[in-house]
Amino acid sequence: MAAGRSEAEPELADAALTDLCRTYWAPLYSFVRSRGYNVHDAQDLTQSFFAFLIGERIYTRAERTRGKFRSFLLASLKNFLGHAYERERAAKRGGSFDFVNLDEARMEAAESLFQTHFPGKETSQEDRVFERSWAEAVVVAGLERLSAEQGEGKAELFGRLKVFLTGSVNPLPTYDDLSVQLDLPASTLRSHVSRLRSRYRELLREEVRRTVNTDAEVDEELRELFRVLVEEQT
Repeated sequence: MAAGRSEAEPELADAALTDLCRTYWAPLYSFVRSRGYNVHDAQDLTQSFFAFLIGERIYTRAERTRGKFRSFLLASLKNFLGHAYERERAAKRGGSFDFVNLDEARMEAAESLFQTHFPGKETSQEDRVFERSWAEAVVVAGLERLSAEQGEGKAELFGRLKVFLTGSVNPLPTYDDLSVQLDLPASTLRSHVSRLRSRYRELLREEVRRTVNTDAEVDEELRELFRVLVEEQT
């Protein structure tokens, strides 16, 4: 909705559209890759889809009362892919549009995510590929915002405590061990983690809240997000 306000609030619309593209790049790219396209063709098609999204203002057609935004976006991508070659890729790599600048690192991260979670996935699971990548993208966006809030002075501490939010290390380090390594009381570390977890939950809710209409829908989307993440680990 914010991205559609280009005439009334151009700065707000540009910022919203930038966030939309950067958040959904990896999920949509992963879906295209799951269709059997190689890396470069998938990058071209994903970029072309966003150029189409921007040029035709497809995002303005999304209505919160008519279902999940990510479902709308995926359906739009499927339709786009069905007619991609009819357009002769007129929008290849952004064409004449003023496209969002996505750096190579972000593109490489999207491919890494695909290779980590989805190598050899059958075509019948392509929607699941999108769901998993969407969940990862929301988590990453939340962590990036949380990291940015810490400032330079707490960046190193956040880097050490982040594992308590992501569960990326098994088993997790003990507070006593970290207390020695960081020269901080274990109680202080527990307080830091507690505050980080609380703020992280708030940021995840904010990320999800951008594309749904009510708090109840936020709760539903978060349950879906964690279900997708847990399912992939089992």
